[in-house]
Amino acid sequence: MPRAGLTVERIVAAAAELADEEGFENVTVSGVARRFGVKDASLYSHIKNLRELRTRLALFAGSEMTERIADAVAGRAGKDALAAFAGAYREYALRHPGRYAATRTRLDPSLAADSPALRRTAEITYGMLRAYGLDEPDLTDAVRLLRSTFHGYCALEAADGFTAPRDVRASWNKAVEALHITLLNWPRETCRGT
Repeated sequence: MPRAGLTVERIVAAAAELADEEGFENVTVSGVARRFGVKDASLYSHIKNLRELRTRLALFAGSEMTERIADAVAGRAGKDALAAFAGAYREYALRHPGRYAATRTRLDPSLAADSPALRRTAEITYGMLRAYGLDEPDLTDAVRLLRSTFHGYCALEAADGFTAPRDVRASWNKAVEALHITLLNWPRETCRGT
């Protein structure tokens, strides 16, 4: 019988707090159980295993991050939308390092297949990029460029990897400006064989 007061939602929220405090790689069923003052078995009434817990945490964090990005880009287009998207992404990554790390993990396909959060993420990202006049396969390439740039910058910043005296935010703003210029001048895929 499930312990009173424990729900999947409360367990995942506790895992998110634990991830931010101790790192995503240190999220365990035992660690979450200790937060509730219960034995591991009490959590297994709600989740199957650590993999499911981490997948649910990744979906939770992804949804949370997407909502912040959606709020930031609402009513904006072009460079303004890109800057708002980038700013919300960076803020979430730096403020919630463990949750952000969870969003970078490969998800259990059975839990991720019908994720509204993943669909919303794609809608927001692709919608922003369509304002630059991009279509497939250029959209996918542009998404990969943005994701790798944002992630790489945030990972380096979080690890104090920028040692030059220049302000880190100023460099971030320049990077976003450079991405905007790149998107405006995207080398579009042309039809081959004609």
